[in-house]
Amino acid sequence: MKTAVLTDTNSGITVERGKKYGIYVLPMPVIIDEQNYLEGVDITHQQLYRALLDDREVSSSQPSPGAVMELWDKVLSDGYDEIVYIPMSSGLSGSCSNAMQLASEYDSKVWVVDNHRISVTLMESVLDAKALADQGLSACEIKHNLESNAYDASIYITVNSLKYLKKSGRITPSAAAIANVLNIKPVLTIQGEKLDSFAKVRGIKQSEKKMIEALQADIAARFSDIPFKQLKIGTAGTFEKEEDAHRWQDMVQSAFPKIPVYYFPLSCSIACHVGLNASGIGISVIEECRAAET
Repeated sequence: MKTAVLTDTNSGITVERGKKYGIYVLPMPVIIDEQNYLEGVDITHQQLYRALLDDREVSSSQPSPGAVMELWDKVLSDGYDEIVYIPMSSGLSGSCSNAMQLASEYDSKVWVVDNHRISVTLMESVLDAKALADQGLSACEIKHNLESNAYDASIYITVNSLKYLKKSGRITPSAAAIANVLNIKPVLTIQGEKLDSFAKVRGIKQSEKKMIEALQADIAARFSDIPFKQLKIGTAGTFEKEEDAHRWQDMVQSAFPKIPVYYFPLSCSIACHVGLNASGIGISVIEECRAAET
């Protein structure tokens, strides 16, 4: 059996980067002033950031059933026998459950994975899936593996502005107003399901410190029995300035000298909800076969 691995751009993997990895990537929709765009196809991160700066009406959307099935059909016509599709967490979007319904029409040729991840942790799941597929595991086996290890990951994120959390209804307008006056920055977390509050601190520097401390606590407790070579740390953000992205990556790398730290921009659809100059950090336990290669 020849198994293809698919994901969406919420993994941080672009369509072009996916080609280098041998992974198919579905671009996620972004809506600006009621006009639809596809990430990496007809809108870039810089163009989205400009729309946010200009205070235009920005939102995200699920991929259409037609777009999903069109990509699946293309992959199967490329000579693959089956597909492992790994979209963003079902706790954050309905696109996963919708894909599962669509897959029922494909006679077990498409296996949709819900391993409750997004951004850099989802990226590591996708790369794990590719490694397992290259070893000859079936789509069913890969799905079981990823879902069994779904919670071996953590994400922490802080936002620079509460505007978009207020807009999405995650905080009330009065709470946002008080937080802005006091310069309070929320630290949010994803531990397998939805975006939850983790801490409230004053100022970006303190929120970044809090995220690093949280990850250090995870390594000391939850992941204490995992070899460092099996741990992957990714940083992400929606920084206007490239030097700020480098600063954040370097800051995290200094805190975790035994684990290589990388950086990817948060996907456009995530940026719609967190706004500009948000920063995040994630840790994942990767497959032993990948760890052996590094």
